[in-house]
Amino acid sequence: MNKIVIGVILVTTIGATVVSCSSTKKGYSDVPDSETVVAEEGFKLEKSGAQLWGETCNRCHIAPSPADYNDTDWETISLHMRIRANLTEHESKKIEEFLKSAN
Repeated sequence: MNKIVIGVILVTTIGATVVSCSSTKKGYSDVPDSETVVAEEGFKLEKSGAQLWGETCNRCHIAPSPADYNDTDWETISLHMRIRANLTEHESKKIEEFLKSAN
């Protein structure tokens, strides 16, 4: 009986995590890219790789320290997390460049 209850709790927790980490950017053309902020004067300010890393990675888990992995590891992690976090290629590259420069 306990195994069944634990299994149900585990499946529910994993399902909730997957749903909460999915992006809602699909299909909305009037919302600017998450990496771009339009200032009142009309020009665009791009977020840095560090800002994107802090905002994006902390949505679903504690962001690891850049020193936790080497450059090759960050390339692999960036590709995986680009898909999981629904990042654009540009966002993913900016985060990856930041992590490589900080490790």
